[in-house]
Amino acid sequence: MQYWLVKSEPDAFSWDQQVANGVEPWTGVRNHSAKLNLKAMQAGDRAFFYHSNIGKEIVGVVEVAREAYPDTSAEKGDWVCVDMRAVGPMPRPVTLAEIKADPALEGLALIKLSRLSVVPVSEAHWRHICGLGGWRD
Repeated sequence: MQYWLVKSEPDAFSWDQQVANGVEPWTGVRNHSAKLNLKAMQAGDRAFFYHSNIGKEIVGVVEVAREAYPDTSAEKGDWVCVDMRAVGPMPRPVTLAEIKADPALEGLALIKLSRLSVVPVSEAHWRHICGLGGWRD
């Protein structure tokens, strides 16, 4: 299993909307590096759901329900999306400020590649963040 972090602006698509929809296509990614990350995702991989801009915190966990397929929201290009299934809310949201202040999270792509909307998360970082937020797999 691989681990990821996916970002969404809560005023565009929030954790509450993800939960209400159950399974939702993760569309609208228009960065080539993020697209490659979407293509690398496999069914069953887990991802942190991160509210960007407003909140700046990890608020939930999602799972890849369907691997990469063409993103029909793209007017042109070979953009892809994956379907994400809500797994559960983070018992205690983990803020960007906490993440940046934690030496154990040095090198986390969320910090290094802060503008990228889909980033990989190492297993060690995944487990540490889960501990901070009280998430139990």
